[in-house]
Amino acid sequence: MKESILLKVFYVFSLSLSTFELQSKNQNLQLDDLVTPMMTKSAPSPGKRVRQVASEYNGTQVYHSLYLPTDWKWGKSFPVLIEYTGNKFVPSGATGEVKDANLGYGLSGGKGFIWVTMPYIQKGKKENALTWWGDREATIDYCKVNLPRICADFGGDTNNLFICGFSRGAIACSYIGLADDEIASFWKGMITHDHFDGQREWEYQASDRESALRRINRLNNRPALICGDKNSFLKDHTDLGDFTFLPVPVNDIFSIPEGEVLHPHTDLWAHRESSTRQKARAWLKQKVKLRKN
Repeated sequence: MKESILLKVFYVFSLSLSTFELQSKNQNLQLDDLVTPMMTKSAPSPGKRVRQVASEYNGTQVYHSLYLPTDWKWGKSFPVLIEYTGNKFVPSGATGEVKDANLGYGLSGGKGFIWVTMPYIQKGKKENALTWWGDREATIDYCKVNLPRICADFGGDTNNLFICGFSRGAIACSYIGLADDEIASFWKGMITHDHFDGQREWEYQASDRESALRRINRLNNRPALICGDKNSFLKDHTDLGDFTFLPVPVNDIFSIPEGEVLHPHTDLWAHRESSTRQKARAWLKQKVKLRKN
């Protein structure tokens, strides 16, 4: 009898503690904050984010994710946001996983754009890389092969493809997305947040400023929304792209730590209404309407 009572008391206490922790985590979240849809293994449909495995990678853990907007319909054409994730970074809660990307959803609000998160393929081609590039050539080839497929299957407008990324993904917009003329030709424009290819030298091949500038030259004056920090050198190279610089005051948008935003270096800044998000979305809407160079 005493054991039964003690178990009930423990259960109620645990339930209360869990509720308190959940409320504490979300106490500052606003009702209109976006919540990125969880990735599932279901069939693609409007408003769902699903895991897809390319035929060349059947039997491996390599995958990309596909989100169809809530207003998606068969036969209709949609612009596409193609995202690359940041590195695994414990202080910010970033996992480096395709399934945990957020930036593209924040920029679109889940409407009007197909959103694809592409993988970095680990050396050996058996899984996605969570830190840096893995097999860079395989990563580049994956996008070259699969982006046209996705557009053909789901109505992606090949004249309105925007590459985007946060942190490692911001660097990837150039280091992967402008790696050669073929992949560079895909893009109508790009959106980066925190970091850019060439801002500093890293420990991987061809991360120096001179190599980066050769890649950025392939942008060929197309539009690029350069958000956040660690990208200031581009202000000395405005002849290479139609750059728009957008500061992102993350500490003003959120009371950090708040909910899932644990650090100012985050891809969740566009999940909350702000003048910064309004400017980013207005930029994107305007560029969709322009003719591709």
